[in-house]
Amino acid sequence: MGRGTEKMLKAAKQFADTQYKKLTARYGQQMIDLLELPIRLVLSPFTIAIDVAGSAPRGFGLPELASKISFSAIFLVATLGTYDIALELGKKVVCQRNCSTCNGWQALRCTMCKGTGKVHYQVKNYNPRSGERATADCVAEAIFENRAELVHLPAAINLSVPLPSKDCPTCDGTGVMGCPECKHKLQVRISADEIMEPPWKAYNVMRKMDYPYENIVHSMRDPKIAAFWLITMPQIMGGFNFDEDVKQKIWWSYEESMRYDQLRDLVAERKPGWEHLQNALISVDPVRARDDPVIVKNIPYYKAKKALEAEVLNLDVPPRPQNWGEIDLPLKASSWTEEELKDPAKVLEMTSLLTAQREIADNILDAQWEAKWRQDKLNDLLKEKLQPYLRSVDKAGLPQSIVTRSHDQGNKTTRRRWFFF
Repeated sequence: MGRGTEKMLKAAKQFADTQYKKLTARYGQQMIDLLELPIRLVLSPFTIAIDVAGSAPRGFGLPELASKISFSAIFLVATLGTYDIALELGKKVVCQRNCSTCNGWQALRCTMCKGTGKVHYQVKNYNPRSGERATADCVAEAIFENRAELVHLPAAINLSVPLPSKDCPTCDGTGVMGCPECKHKLQVRISADEIMEPPWKAYNVMRKMDYPYENIVHSMRDPKIAAFWLITMPQIMGGFNFDEDVKQKIWWSYEESMRYDQLRDLVAERKPGWEHLQNALISVDPVRARDDPVIVKNIPYYKAKKALEAEVLNLDVPPRPQNWGEIDLPLKASSWTEEELKDPAKVLEMTSLLTAQREIADNILDAQWEAKWRQDKLNDLLKEKLQPYLRSVDKAGLPQSIVTRSHDQGNKTTRRRWFFF
């Protein structure tokens, strides 16, 4: 058994050696040339320049000066091409750092204020002194003396109460914050992945593309169009039929998703009782209602402002001052030459056009004057109405939604009462 195995191994070795020698003799040089091809491509600028340098003294049939000039030019072109290739490779090897958070922008929309630049705040752990009331001045002094804590509330938190606002401390009121992943990190990385663009990268980008369907979503408010997109079109494209129970479930899901849009349209009409519908709208989808411009956060202030606007609209606007406003008119008397004015038809044309132009300009100025006067009047009435309230706020204490006292003070009071008892 052992001799048979040795003979088989010896025959296999002889066969492998024979085949290797045949392959080497037939394809060896070709394989070597194929492996040396990348190296030859990289070194080709220098090899070409050296070959030309060896052939230049012979002159190519030209004088020696022309040969030297041609050699210098070829060597210069080869050197510049090599430097260009090296720089391109350097740009691909030394590239920008990949950040999945900001995609290389090194900035994000502020998560604290959601890009608005303003955040609401509350005063926590306020400890008033003996006989001190929670007025705005006293609270500000307590914050300065570290007897109270100023807490900024993120835009995602909605307490459904009117709160004061200030510039966002995270983004300094700009609405843009720095990327936390890129902060204090070198924005350059060394990698050979960018030398060749992988084919699956473009496929991943195409696969993640989100096509704009805003028009389709807007048209889905019509039940007939919604039935087409949800039921009819899948049946046409897919080649199958939905059962009645499946159609009913799809339609129930559609009606459930359209509840918010239907309530939103009713709230936007501002008919009597819209504030109750607004509460129902918030309960349907609190996350979407938080950033919805239709939602009014301070209903009493909104109603008071609308009442003032209606009052201002009913007021009679005084006549516009004589020299108020200025419009650059395109036509002037100098637009017609003296030769043209000798013709009575041209004179009539000039008079008609200038008069019509003046009337149009007066109408535009009157509309601007009316809008400006009503806006100034509204601002004056708002200031007049809010002034007593501001004075009362300065004298009276701030509401509990803005200033909350510390728990230690309540515990101290309780202990005193029990101790006294």
